[in-house]
Amino acid sequence: MAEQDKQIVQSASKFERIRKAHQSEVAEDYVEMIADLIDETGEARAVDLAARFGVTSPTVNATIQRLQREGLVISKPYRSIFLTDNGRALAESSKQRHDVVRNFLIEIGVEPSVAEEDAEGVEHHVSPETLEKFSEFLKKSGH
Repeated sequence: MAEQDKQIVQSASKFERIRKAHQSEVAEDYVEMIADLIDETGEARAVDLAARFGVTSPTVNATIQRLQREGLVISKPYRSIFLTDNGRALAESSKQRHDVVRNFLIEIGVEPSVAEEDAEGVEHHVSPETLEKFSEFLKKSGH
């Protein structure tokens, strides 16, 4: 394979990984927020999700319907939203990934409020290899 062809394949592969990360980003954010709301208030309602994400109720409802089809949440009209076992597992792994990225950024000197905000975007796009290196770095530094 010619060098130019290899570069094209590598580029396509990189953007495919980014597209997949974008597709899962919304689901991860929603299940994480639903878990947080249940922990904080005992329930997760569409109106609370809309307020927290700064979106409209129809946007939340469309996303919740998608998450139901994907087997991540259970919701009935005029009732709270609940996570399935798969939804809970995704929420937990998303939170762990978020915490590792945030803690890594803080450890390298980023202000905590900025690290929290940046982690929200980075957590969805960081590769497992990079996340593992972040974790190793944190362990070595005593965190």
